Amino acid sequence: MTPGDNGASTPEDDDPFGYLYADGQANGAQPPSGGYGYPNSVNRVRPVGTRQYGAPQAQAPTAAYGQAAPQQQGAYGRPNAHYAAPETLPGGGAPTAPQQPGRASGGRRGPNTKGLLIGAVAVVAAVVVGIAVAMTSNGADDENSGNEAGGDTAPTQSQSTDPSPTTSSSSEAEVKLPAIDAKTLRLSPGVTTASDIEGAQSDGGVYVANLNQPGASVTWTVDGIPEDGAYTLFARYSTAGEDQSMTLTVNGKPFGSKMNLSNFARAEDGDFAKGWTKTFAWPTLNKGTNTISLSCGDGDKCNVLLDQLSLKKGNVKD
Repeated sequence: MTPGDNGASTPEDDDPFGYLYADGQANGAQPPSGGYGYPNSVNRVRPVGTRQYGAPQAQAPTAAYGQAAPQQQGAYGRPNAHYAAPETLPGGGAPTAPQQPGRASGGRRGPNTKGLLIGAVAVVAAVVVGIAVAMTSNGADDENSGNEAGGDTAPTQSQSTDPSPTTSSSSEAEVKLPAIDAKTLRLSPGVTTASDIEGAQSDGGVYVANLNQPGASVTWTVDGIPEDGAYTLFARYSTAGEDQSMTLTVNGKPFGSKMNLSNFARAEDGDFAKGWTKTFAWPTLNKGTNTISLSCGDGDKCNVLLDQLSLKKGNVKD
């Protein structure tokens, strides 16, 4: 090849319009049908859809001069020098808009946690208010029940060895009522007084004896009762060994079942000096004068020494 003639197939002579000139036609130029118009010209046109992506290939050999070089692909996992991102091409996919917080996929709104929280707080508040109302109501009921009178369900008799707090209403004023010693009580035939056993609190240590026989009794006529109502009758006595009980009569009528005269002091049988104790009953008295009797009736156990009788207003224990 001479410097004046480099051939018709050199790249610099690839004139796409060579077929229009005489020298091009002399060299065999034809209208373009895939190349640039010269035989064996470099084919730079690739049909649509023939490009391959992603498959690793060995490096293609260098094409001979005047022949189309095969397209090289990048190694797997490495960017291809001829690859263009889809979004850079006409009609390529647009970037996906960021999903708004608080909305679930598919355009639906997520759960309304704020509404659920408000509802839960409202339920808790309602429960607290209900408990407070219930406690207030129960407290009011307890206060009312504490101020109620005993009525028909209150015990008619009771007893105690130790002083106890009063159970009467605070509105009841303390009223000084009569008391009586053994030597001023009215005694039935056969009943006597004595003072040889120590422990009696009556004047001179006197007490009533010989009550342990059928029909034996002591009677107290009480004057100066201020009004009708409930009162407490206290009896101081001594017994030893077995528990005792006697009949209580108020204004000629038996009151309750029996007057309980138990051995609260736990004195040994016959040891009356250590058996002194106290009991009480809750009779209902009339205003003015009343008669109270303690007698040994049928089925009673009357082996006691009687010391004193006294009254207090209301149902109390001391």
